Amino acid sequence: MIIIGCGTSWHAGLVAEYLFEDLARIPVEVEYASEFRYRNPIIRETDVIIALSQSGETADTLAAIELAREKGALVYGVVNVVGSSISRLTDAGSYIHAGPEIGVASTKAFTGQVTLLTMMALQLAHSRGTISASYYQRLLTELENIPHKVERVLACEPQIEYIAKEIQDSHNALYLGRGFNFPVALEGALKLKEISYIHAEGYPAAEMKHGPIALIDENMPVIVTATNRNAYDKIVSNIQEVKARKGKVIAIVAEGEKTISEMADYTIEIPETEDPLAPLLSVIPLQLLSYYIAVGRGCNVDQPRNLAKSVTVE
Repeated sequence: MIIIGCGTSWHAGLVAEYLFEDLARIPVEVEYASEFRYRNPIIRETDVIIALSQSGETADTLAAIELAREKGALVYGVVNVVGSSISRLTDAGSYIHAGPEIGVASTKAFTGQVTLLTMMALQLAHSRGTISASYYQRLLTELENIPHKVERVLACEPQIEYIAKEIQDSHNALYLGRGFNFPVALEGALKLKEISYIHAEGYPAAEMKHGPIALIDENMPVIVTATNRNAYDKIVSNIQEVKARKGKVIAIVAEGEKTISEMADYTIEIPETEDPLAPLLSVIPLQLLSYYIAVGRGCNVDQPRNLAKSVTVE
């Protein structure tokens, strides 16, 4: 499988890469549509191209689809806008049916894309027999519980607003995550850049030591998505390294977590869920954090400067 998209859709595709490979054991490449179309990619007739786009009108993604069709690959579209160009050009596809997204910075479309891709991964894993029946049922049950757990995350809004006021004057921010939460770190950084105009970077937590750690000081907020059950000790170690350099740590943790909560400057607790479903919950505090930082800085949250809802030109 090759997943193509731009911006937030590309981040949703990265989550899907973890899902398809971990659950269904299908190798996946995730490509920026803008790069994919120009670099003479290897596309075979047996490949499946999944094109992600909220609007269904993204120029680079449309051009990449045309290229994939010329090579004879099956093209599957995942879009929000019914009747859009991508929905008409693809061989098959699914609508996420999230409803009109008015704000330029994509939020509920990301949730819708990741949810749909999660269901695809689960169906493929079940059909291919790559996960046990009990684990399949457990993930399905957890997926049904996600809307209720989202409501519980939204109840943290006053706390997130307080944290936003504490760090809204920062000039830079670093977002860290591991595994399924690495794409969430990228998406959190993108949201901060888009609507608050603060420079931010998302990194795999372990990569912090390979460069970004040089930037950390008392003025650098480091937002760590730390809900992972796997590599938990490694995440704790990453946070210790940040604290040793006087960085401000804002940690997204599972409810009841103690070790990281005692180390971090600020902690946002979200309901515990299975690791493959974690992005559906862990991204929401990051979206809200960006929102309140932008409001605190007097930025136009719905219409950020220099941005358009749908990039229909190259």
